[in-house]
Amino acid sequence: MKALILAGGYGKRLRPLTDDRPKPMIEILNKPILAWQLSWLKLNGIDDVVLCIGYRKEVIIDYVSKNIKDMNVYYSVEDEPLGTGGAIKNVYKSNLLKDEDRFIVINGDIITDLNINKMIALGSNNSNSSSSIAVVPLPSPYGIVEIDDIKSDNARVLGFKEKPRLDQFWINAGVYYLNINIIDYLPDKGSIEYDTFPLLVKEGRLNAVKYNNVYWRSIDTHKDVEEASKELMHMNG
Repeated sequence: MKALILAGGYGKRLRPLTDDRPKPMIEILNKPILAWQLSWLKLNGIDDVVLCIGYRKEVIIDYVSKNIKDMNVYYSVEDEPLGTGGAIKNVYKSNLLKDEDRFIVINGDIITDLNINKMIALGSNNSNSSSSIAVVPLPSPYGIVEIDDIKSDNARVLGFKEKPRLDQFWINAGVYYLNINIIDYLPDKGSIEYDTFPLLVKEGRLNAVKYNNVYWRSIDTHKDVEEASKELMHMNG
């Protein structure tokens, strides 16, 4: 099974870090996001990876050629930004999904340790025509004040929780297990999240696989770089 990493992002909110490199090459603990992702894929038994590249593509190609020796890495090059949906369709047009009935897609700006094989197992048990997305609890950007009476205007404070995960709300984790027939729904240029997934929802062909108690972080801002570095340093001792 192949995994596609959407690695062509400009990362405008991360400038000047992305002035000379694409977003997936931003370093967290002296290791590019892309390297974290490739290691994670390897741990999940995936050795064949397609990198969808465009902006500063030479930085990624150079890094992979020098550092990744135990995986099969292919490239799908975008001459212009195609969006997440267009990037996947471009891979298909390049025949890099030949003989693949299903495949994994990962946004190039996330670091996670979720078990992809859970998604594969559950997705394979669903309709042959359906696709799946991983979802995680919404991480609150703020600390939470716990109070004893949510209906009263004057309540007693019971405690505080620092940026908890809100289990009643789920967000797209940016990891997808897709059926090859999704190609028919993808735009030549556009977003899989906004142009394609709503079409699948209308047809009842999109499933969500819940992941609780996993590490997940999207690297969108300088603050995310800082917080991810602290979290991963703590996790890795």
